[in-house]
This record gives sequence, structure tokens and C-alpha cells, in this order.
Amino acid sequence: MAAIELAQKSAAGKLRLVDDLSPRDYFARVLAAPGFREVSVSVEIALGAYQLPGHFHKDPADRLIVATARLLDAPVVTIDRRILAYSQLGHVDAIAY
Repeated sequence: MAAIELAQKSAAGKLRLVDDLSPRDYFARVLAAPGFREVSVSVEIALGAYQLPGHFHKDPADRLIVATARLLDAPVVTIDRRILAYSQLGHVDAIAY
């Protein structure tokens, strides 16, 4: 889901990627870095996106990202203020980028 959000924001001109990379090239670079891997959206992630604790906004992509991070016990690396605020409540680890 992170790829969908990144591609959409890039296409809309709301996001400029480092070194002016295309979304495809950006993800190729990220996935080549140590510690990063691609994760498919499973049934467990999809259901977990709508069973998040506390109050979280309705954006389906953000919900899937957070549910994935929670399932994998991994931090979300983001600039999204809503995800960062949610992490302050202790529901997910997040690293501000």
C-alpha cells in the first residue's frame, strides 16, 4: 500500500522523490537496502486495518500501512502527521522522515 500512496502523490505532484526518481526506481532502491522487504497484503493485514486500537483516521492505505507495521512489529517510516500522532499514543512505532 505504501507504493500506491507514493505513486499517487508523485503523479499528483504532491511528492518529489529523492534524486527525482520514479516511484518504481525509488522502490527498487529501497528494497535493495538492508532490512527492507516487500510484504503482500494478507487477509490478516486487511482485517487488522479495521481493528486498530484507539482512534485512527479512515484513509484505507494508511490503515493498511499501520496494520502491516503492527503485524510485523516494525516501525513506519513516514512524514504523515496522522500516523506520527497515532504512534505517540503507543499503537504503532513510527520514525519521522
